[in-house]
This record gives sequence, structure tokens and C-alpha cells, in this order.
Amino acid sequence: MADPFDELLEALRCLPGVGARSAQRMALHLLERDRDGGKRLARALESAMINIRRCDRCRNFTAEKLCRICRNPQRSDRVLCLVESPADVLAIETATGFQGRYFVLLGRLSPLDGIGPDELGLDELERRLASDAVEEIIIATNTTVEGEATAYYLQEMASRHDVKVSRLAQGVPLGGELEHTDRSTLAHAFSSRLPMR
Repeated sequence: MADPFDELLEALRCLPGVGARSAQRMALHLLERDRDGGKRLARALESAMINIRRCDRCRNFTAEKLCRICRNPQRSDRVLCLVESPADVLAIETATGFQGRYFVLLGRLSPLDGIGPDELGLDELERRLASDAVEEIIIATNTTVEGEATAYYLQEMASRHDVKVSRLAQGVPLGGELEHTDRSTLAHAFSSRLPMR
């Protein structure tokens, strides 16, 4: 039988940025000082792994068929923000007053990594652009080479449906990730978005 302490250390190391020393520090803290917190964490992790899924409409995380943003009748269906990950939704929601809807790509086009339009759910997005009342898409992909290629592809897709296209503007650094951009910079970039030609 495996040692429970070693199993705990190994489990903690699955988290990004958690190496052997950090895992050990976390495990010792939970065992020595906060066993109730550790039990609460275990229950929350188990519940999240079982119950959290993708929203049927936008592909964000949710425990229900539709996420809270898609269920909110106060949000506008006319503006659709396209992002690479759920972390980008959280960053925009925290930093801006955006009141439209989202579509989470779950990545960016990268043929070398085997990520094409099918992996990004672009068939779902195409149906949404064709059938919904979307008047504008805001492309909020990261400013990496793959993010820019994805933005170009999305712009072409939108033009087939006569949907206005804009892109986040100044402030987001080239090669930067939205989730690591500070709130004021992201808010400024979002409010200063530019039309794409």
C-alpha cells in the first residue's frame, strides 16, 4: 500500500508551479495546522471534478447546462467576445464592465500541435454567428503568433456572416497572456478595442 503522505505530495504536484518543496509545504500546513481546511479542500475538489462541465452555449465552466453568464437575461446577445480560455473570461469579467456574451475557444489554432478549427469548436461558433443576433465579435485572443493566426481566422469567419469585428487594443503586450495582464491595462485595452479590416 502506498504511503498516504507520499500520495498527497504527488497529488499536490499536479498543480502548475507546484514543485516538490511547495507540495511538501502545503501538505505539512494542512496536516499540522488546518486539517478541517484540508477536508474542505478535498470535498470541494471532488465535487468540482464530478460536477463542473462545459456550458452548452459558450463552453465556459459551469455546474449547470448553461453558465451564469449565458443564463443572465441582462447580458446582450448582440456582442460576443471570443477568448482562449475560462481564465480569460474571469480576467475580462473582473477588469471590465462588458455586458455581452462569450465563446471560449479552449485554445488557439496551432497546426503543429494538432489544434485546428474542430478542436476549437469553430463549427459551434459558425452556427451561432449564422443563427443568433450577433452583430459584433470582439476577438480577445492572446497576442502570440498562434493567437494572431486564430484572430485572422475568426475575422474571416465573421465576415462571411456580415458580423462586425473588433480586437482588443493598446496595452496588452505582444506575446502576453490575458490572464496575467493587470486589471487596469485589460480594462483600457477592452474599452479601446479597434475594428479589424
